[in-house]
Amino acid sequence: MAYNRSSLKFFSMALVATLLVATVRLNAQTDALSVPPDSPRWDLQGNAKPSESQGRKCLLLDGGAAVLKDFVMRDAVMDMDVTTTRKRGFFGVQFRVGEDGKNGEWVYLRPHKSALPDAIQYTPIINQEATWQLYNGPGFTGMLDIPMERWFHLRLAVAGAQAKLYVEDMDHPALVIDDLKSGLQKGEVALFVSRGATCFSNFEIRATPDVPWERHLPPMPAGALTKWKLSPSYDALARNVEQPLSRADINAIKWQDVEAESPGWVVINRYREAPGALATFEKDFSTRLNPQPGMKVVYATTTIDSDRDQVRKLNIGYSDEVSVFLNGRILYRGRSAQAFRDSTFLGIANVEDDAVYLPLKKGKNELVLAVSEIGGGWGFICRLGDAQN
Repeated sequence: MAYNRSSLKFFSMALVATLLVATVRLNAQTDALSVPPDSPRWDLQGNAKPSESQGRKCLLLDGGAAVLKDFVMRDAVMDMDVTTTRKRGFFGVQFRVGEDGKNGEWVYLRPHKSALPDAIQYTPIINQEATWQLYNGPGFTGMLDIPMERWFHLRLAVAGAQAKLYVEDMDHPALVIDDLKSGLQKGEVALFVSRGATCFSNFEIRATPDVPWERHLPPMPAGALTKWKLSPSYDALARNVEQPLSRADINAIKWQDVEAESPGWVVINRYREAPGALATFEKDFSTRLNPQPGMKVVYATTTIDSDRDQVRKLNIGYSDEVSVFLNGRILYRGRSAQAFRDSTFLGIANVEDDAVYLPLKKGKNELVLAVSEIGGGWGFICRLGDAQN
């Protein structure tokens, strides 16, 4: 989660915080700004303080943020030295964070994932939730052998709707972010560590000339269902999410028209505030089938036109739970929250994760999804396959 005026969150981790409104913009002609660890330019939030490590003065963060006050960035290059431990941790930079702290971008490293395909991760922060379960793979995650317990150099270069993260090797980026997803073109900057003691030193930021804002979106695949209507969000525990909506229920709902973003994601976080709850089974796997306090549900509906009676395969990815209804009948129920299927399961969503076969009738068919969320990204993606015999 992004820091905001009253809290710091990551996977439902709350931290006391107070943000100052940024008032000064740095233009392309400004020299690089170096900010020492003890500078009053830092707004230290949560567990963040000046310290020393391995002979250097530094900022020590462990569940906290260091917000650069009186600074708003569009395009810039940030350099810093970092040292961290081998313990489980998430440390990096949040940038272009909005004044309300609810939206922005976040690039971070995970020491406990060192040398694995997701040692580095970029996630947009949308409506106060880090949506990492929805955005993954090339452009979002990367492999890296993360240095441990010694100082090493990081550089983050942000230009338009793209960014590059360099780790030690300043000639070859460790992660290329081809399409920044929050939608914000300017905002605040912060060093942020959700957990895992990490030190930062020699922080420097230099504004660069603004480049054209060009999105690099993948093509929309054939069969992607893109036109949807969303209901308001409801308390998931107050509803029977395996029960189809009645016609009276459907008619009474105030639906919102939305369109999927390529390659077919409907990111519910863009339209509804997520619960940001913490599943009980992340700490006690035996409770995985228990009701989860705070879970919310949104209904989504679309129409599928069929030229004949036929069966079509529907590939579906979702976070965190879904019920699939066709023409008033439930066809599928899936649960894919972090740690639900096993203690190491991340709940990352992909259109190839699950499938259901739709018995379509000739004419219009009403497809309804009940999509429930705990935390980590709220959304779904649906793609129709070829016709079946």
